[in-house]
Amino acid sequence: MLLAIDIGNTQTALGLYQGLRADHPERTWRLATYKQDAVDDIAIKLRCLVEGAGVDASKVRSAALASVVPALTRSWSQAVHDLGGAPVSVCTAEAAAAAGLFRTDYPNPREIGADRVADAVAARALYGAPVVVVDFGTATNIEVIGADGLFKGGIIAPGVETGASALFAHATRLAAVDLRAPEAVIGTSSAEAMRSGILLGEAARVDGLVERIFDQMGHRAPVVATGGLAPLIAPHARTVTAVMPELTLEGLRRLAEATSAA
Repeated sequence: MLLAIDIGNTQTALGLYQGLRADHPERTWRLATYKQDAVDDIAIKLRCLVEGAGVDASKVRSAALASVVPALTRSWSQAVHDLGGAPVSVCTAEAAAAAGLFRTDYPNPREIGADRVADAVAARALYGAPVVVVDFGTATNIEVIGADGLFKGGIIAPGVETGASALFAHATRLAAVDLRAPEAVIGTSSAEAMRSGILLGEAARVDGLVERIFDQMGHRAPVVATGGLAPLIAPHARTVTAVMPELTLEGLRRLAEATSAA
């Protein structure tokens, strides 16, 4: 079995696949990311998740990991190895390029976050090129793959929850609200007005940025939304053509498959 792990600043997403060529994960989880976690802490969590799913930990034979938290990359890699001795493929632009999955003319590929690389790998494989990815996480990342299949770059903006937290922290008369779609764009209470501004505002921001991307590219392209908040935001974004919350994990699975075959 394959374990794919996407370590973000706020959440860590995991997918357990039946094998390297499985087209979807058997199980997925989303955990809060704790940057202070030691190897033993992570190992306990992993064993509980995997064995709680009824899987013998020794059956996890390979793993692929993307991390935007450098302090956790080695700890998670060691914890996965300790789980059952599985080798871990760490996603980078260089590793994906060596596996034949990622091409770019980006001036400094080392700057490209591992999650963005994995998104680009999966999006190009599943939706062709050109394609645009919108990843709703701690940051809202937009990745652009051109018609020539090259990763061109993109946009990094504050994420939905990041912006909402700042609003709640600095606006003393506005209490925190749960993030769900408002009934109408014109809010008739403070809570509904905030939901409109936060959720519909994010959708409108994405639409505006994507339209500017299309203008620069000179043509339109499929737009794939991913990340934990994609199902909440994407239905309100007019430019989004597909939603795949586990796109990053799929990119990691493909990296593990290519690395195994190399």
